[in-house]
Amino acid sequence: QVRLVESGGGLVQPGGSLRLSCVAIRRAITVATMGWYRQSPGKQRDLVASINVVGGTYYADFVKGRFTISRDNAKSTVYLQMDSLKPEDTAVYYCKNFATNDWGQGTQVTISS
Repeated sequence: QVRLVESGGGLVQPGGSLRLSCVAIRRAITVATMGWYRQSPGKQRDLVASINVVGGTYYADFVKGRFTISRDNAKSTVYLQMDSLKPEDTAVYYCKNFATNDWGQGTQVTISS
């Protein structure tokens, strides 16, 4: 069974930083565009950032300049570096493999003082 496993979430104060990781189990991500989504209670799941196989990136307007997506194909891992965090960034963050449509289980990010 293919799995995506996210980690790195937690509780931080506004202005703080977190780095999320997404590891692909049993399937390499070498040829896949990967993305991070987030979902808050009662809201739709929104695309936050994505990265293609050659490193090209996309960012949603609400995270541009604050978040950075990267990948290490040798480790089948995608990262999301989140800086200057705001309370409105609070959500469950999910990793997605665009080639297989696999999703991770999500990791909770809470920004609060």
